[in-house]
Amino acid sequence: MSLEIAVGRPTAVDGTTEETTGMTPTVAAAESALSRRFGAPVRLGDPEDLGGSGRAVVIRVRVVENPFSLPRSLVIKHYQGPAPEAAADPFAHEAASCQLLTALPSETWVGPELVGQDASERLVILEDLGRAPTLTDRLEGSDTRAAETALLAWARGLGRLHASTAGREADFDTLVRRLGGLEPARPAAVEDSERMLAELPTLLAETVGVDTPDAVLAELGEEVRLFARGRYRAFSPSEICPDNSVVTSSGVRFLDFEGGCMRDIALDAVNLSVPFASCWCGSAIPARMSQAMLAAWRSEVSAVWPELDDDAVLMPWLLRAQLLWAWLTTWKLLGIANERSADVPAANDHGDPILRYLTLLTQWERLAGDERLSPTMREHAEQVAEGIRAHFGLKTQQLPTYPAFR
Repeated sequence: MSLEIAVGRPTAVDGTTEETTGMTPTVAAAESALSRRFGAPVRLGDPEDLGGSGRAVVIRVRVVENPFSLPRSLVIKHYQGPAPEAAADPFAHEAASCQLLTALPSETWVGPELVGQDASERLVILEDLGRAPTLTDRLEGSDTRAAETALLAWARGLGRLHASTAGREADFDTLVRRLGGLEPARPAAVEDSERMLAELPTLLAETVGVDTPDAVLAELGEEVRLFARGRYRAFSPSEICPDNSVVTSSGVRFLDFEGGCMRDIALDAVNLSVPFASCWCGSAIPARMSQAMLAAWRSEVSAVWPELDDDAVLMPWLLRAQLLWAWLTTWKLLGIANERSADVPAANDHGDPILRYLTLLTQWERLAGDERLSPTMREHAEQVAEGIRAHFGLKTQQLPTYPAFR
């Protein structure tokens, strides 16, 4: 998740290097924000580039001069350019998310603590979680026990996040509005669904040769409306993929809240029954682990929503979320493959394309075999799965398991 600081680079008279010079405005802005907050000078040094989304500079800094009990190091996320005029502002969502989560009791924290921020500079200053491994590191490793422990901690952390933020939608919208963001802050999965319903049938027909019956569109449209007004709502980071989840000694912490929002928690929980269904790519895990993860999540949320302990309530609800994510990821992936979605990152930005296609294919094959769906929906899912397999040349390939479970 981070880069080691190299040595032996050209150094200027003031102690900066060629690579750190570009970070100087970010460090200066953070020093100013912290000094204003604490009422005394704070000096930071040794900036280390941690990479970023392209929208923000993300660096780790050492606290050099500190009259307070600040940590020894911090992470600064500095958004570049002005806020978008008619779209969600990633800075407003990141800052509001961190404010909301840091205001909760510390024992419920599942993200980095917010240490400071500056709305005028579009900057957040966060607790440094160090060089702890990500969930991806555990899954890509060779230690099965460590991967199992991390997955269960991830599921419990997600449940704790949902339970602790239930009923706080008005608080979150207020925070976003104060930071200059759009209010109410609509969840991306629901916002995208409107375009998806309009565009995916054409993409399916032109790309994989599958027509979409009106009955399928009508059924899916109703599911979208249900998720837009669902009763099981809480905070979601939106991006809960394994590489955005850090495995620490106190549990899993989530990173990256640029898409943080309040939404129906099934849109997150589906990642437990169909591992990482909302992510661009992933590998398979044993069915027993998926069941254990779902049980761990339920143990946290049942205190708030006791009815979710009932399979008759939970499982059909998760199936609807699984269906929605299959459509959303297909819409985005086919848009990339056909270069029709200019606002979606290029394929190389999201890992191995074949793995992504296999992830998507697996979702459709699971839907095709699920007798809880209507016959029309199952038949359409089977046709889409066959079309994806043929179009991308997947032949008899199957989604591989993560290395930790091979």
